[in-house]
Amino acid sequence: MNRLRFTLVTEGSSDRVLLPILRWLLSQHNEDLPIDGEWADLARLPSPPRSLAEKIAKGIQLYPCDLLFVHRDADRMTREQRIQEIDEAIEGAQKALAKKSVKDPMPHHICVIPVRMSEAWLLFDIDAIKYAASNPNGTMDLQLPALKSVENLPDPKDVLYELLNSASGLSGRALKKFKPQVGVHRLVDYIQDFAPLHQLHAFEVLNSDVDKYCAAHAG
Repeated sequence: MNRLRFTLVTEGSSDRVLLPILRWLLSQHNEDLPIDGEWADLARLPSPPRSLAEKIAKGIQLYPCDLLFVHRDADRMTREQRIQEIDEAIEGAQKALAKKSVKDPMPHHICVIPVRMSEAWLLFDIDAIKYAASNPNGTMDLQLPALKSVENLPDPKDVLYELLNSASGLSGRALKKFKPQVGVHRLVDYIQDFAPLHQLHAFEVLNSDVDKYCAAHAG
C-alpha cells in the first residue's frame, strides 16, 4: 500500500472535526505513508440517507476508501452497544450494496466512539481556542476542565462554546454576532498535536484499533 485513503461517516456535520484528529492519529502509525482523508458530506444530497446503514453504503459509494471510520457518540449507551449497532449497520450496508450490484469489497472499518460528544476531544489547548476565537493575544484566564474529566461532562459542546465566547473577548452586540460553532471547526485546524488525548480511555481504544489495522496492512 503506497497511499492510505480513509473516509469518515459521522452522526452529524459538526462531527467532521474528527477528521484532522484521525488524520493525525494515522500519521503517528504511518510516518512515511501519504494519507488522504475525507468526511462523507451526505447532507448535501437531494435525498440524504437517514439510517446508519444507508449512510455507510452511500459514504462508501461516494468516497471510496481503504479504511472506513464510523462515528457514533456513546451518549447513554455502552461502547459495546454502539459497536454492535455499527456492526449491524455495516452488514446492512453490505446487503444494500449487493442489491445494487456493487462488487467492490467492503473496506475495513473502525468505530470512533467518544463517551459524550466529539467536542470533548477539543478541550485541552488554550492557545488554539484563542486563535479559533480570533483573539490569539487575549489575556483572559480560561479555565479548561481537567482533561481526564472531559468524558464525564454532560455537555462538552456547551463548555467549548462558552470557552470560545470568553476567548473572543467580545461583549454586547459583537458577542451576539460571534458564532462559536464556526470557531470549533477553526479550532481543530489550529491544534498541531493531539497526543494529550491519549489520557482518555475512548481515544486509547481508538488508537489501539488504528494500531492493529496499520500493523496488519504494513508494507
